Amino acid sequence: MSKQHTTRPITTGTSVVGLVYDGGVLLAADTLLSYGSMAKSFNTPRMVSIDERILLGASGEYSDFQEVVQKVKALALEQKTQSMESLYEDRPLSAKSLWNYLRAVMYQKRSKFNPFWNDVVVAGYENGSSFLGVVDKLGTTLQENCVATGFGAYLAMPLLREQYRPDLSEGEARALLEDCMKVLFYRDCRASARIQLAKVTADGCIISEPYELDQSTGWNAPSMIRPVGDLDGDGGW
Repeated sequence: MSKQHTTRPITTGTSVVGLVYDGGVLLAADTLLSYGSMAKSFNTPRMVSIDERILLGASGEYSDFQEVVQKVKALALEQKTQSMESLYEDRPLSAKSLWNYLRAVMYQKRSKFNPFWNDVVVAGYENGSSFLGVVDKLGTTLQENCVATGFGAYLAMPLLREQYRPDLSEGEARALLEDCMKVLFYRDCRASARIQLAKVTADGCIISEPYELDQSTGWNAPSMIRPVGDLDGDGGW
């Protein structure tokens, strides 16, 4: 029986944006899944918590991300139960270890010409320090204080680099990520204004319920309200 490989992503999610702030890591992603150029689902989360210690977020093919999450949960369970010592001592999977594991998984899959069509963001917090890294479908890794996948790598990163500070408070970090998600909504036709935020701190992981970004002033740019052809009453905005 011949093997079948996924040659292109079918049901996809767009950007995931993340940054390290003073006391933890914050991620943002919208909840839209696209089927080609059509909107397939408006309320599908693309961020998950692993053992209340690690956050995963992904852009790209959603079914591949589901398989990645299954592999990661199996690895976390194995880490807890692989030895007799685990009965007496908690040995949780660290975010950096998971990041390196995913690097190997992505590289192995692409070497067989059947990659997971995802860019995966890994966030964690342990021993008083934050971790934020990304792994792409080729197995290439990056660890930084600000990361973005999908169109966010082009549209959100300039905003993050301009306004980022290591001592950002949680409120400032949230405002910055919301600004990035607004820009992506206006400029990326696969993005949505319905987003989720997720944070990981010393107290664990929290993923918010989906909510709508404020769009009340977003379409007031002169290019959006000027009548087409500079003529009144010609159907322009």
